[in-house]
Amino acid sequence: MSIYQLTPQTIHVAEPLFAGWQESLIWSCLQGYMGQAFADSLEHPESARILLADFCYFAGKVNEELVTAKLHSQSRNFLILVPPLDETGEAWAQAIERAYGKNCRRVERYAIKKEPGIFDRKKLEDIVVGLQPQYQVKLIDEAIFLQTREQPWALDFTSQFVDYQEYHRRGLGAAVLYNGALVSGASSYTVYREGIEIEIGTREEYRRQGLAAVCGARLILECMKRGLYPSWDAQNKWSVALAEKLGYHFDRTYPAYEVFI
Repeated sequence: MSIYQLTPQTIHVAEPLFAGWQESLIWSCLQGYMGQAFADSLEHPESARILLADFCYFAGKVNEELVTAKLHSQSRNFLILVPPLDETGEAWAQAIERAYGKNCRRVERYAIKKEPGIFDRKKLEDIVVGLQPQYQVKLIDEAIFLQTREQPWALDFTSQFVDYQEYHRRGLGAAVLYNGALVSGASSYTVYREGIEIEIGTREEYRRQGLAAVCGARLILECMKRGLYPSWDAQNKWSVALAEKLGYHFDRTYPAYEVFI
């Protein structure tokens, strides 16, 4: 059996397999913005996967070669593998467990509803205005971008962009600074035609001060201004609570596998 990497000219063949997925990273790849797609055929695939940043999504008939092929060649040694939610999901999950054994861990992630127009502008503005006076909130510029490349906790704010020029052209983010130093941020982990997928975080010693909420609110307001949708997917219940504070609504949990390649 062979696995083929799809090109922008052939990626449309995988679209039916991913129909119904509410994942912006999948949309980003299918739209040709970011990521890589692989399938078992270039014309009439029965199985496919999409690989973007730390995430890998599967669809269609279970294919064990897709679970492993070319994943080992990725520059990252950690991936989050996501089986589909349909009737094939458990078979994909079993294939992942067989392939990676003790190197994978099943977790529950938290999907957040995608609801354009749901945000309360005044509430978000109040969150931003409530920032403590010793801090400053700004959109991510080149100087802040360079700081994200120097701090491991902030790397994924901009890691999917080659350089600042690409980030400035396609990405978007907000940051809280303390004496000019980046201490919290919310940024476009990935981008797609209609919006962005948010990556959010705070430097450990500055947590529990509401800084992430300020960054998230400022970024959502900017997305509203630009006609973009700020998609959110939560790793844990803290992220769900923060999302709900900003106006999102929880949708459902879903299984995923944290895998060390």
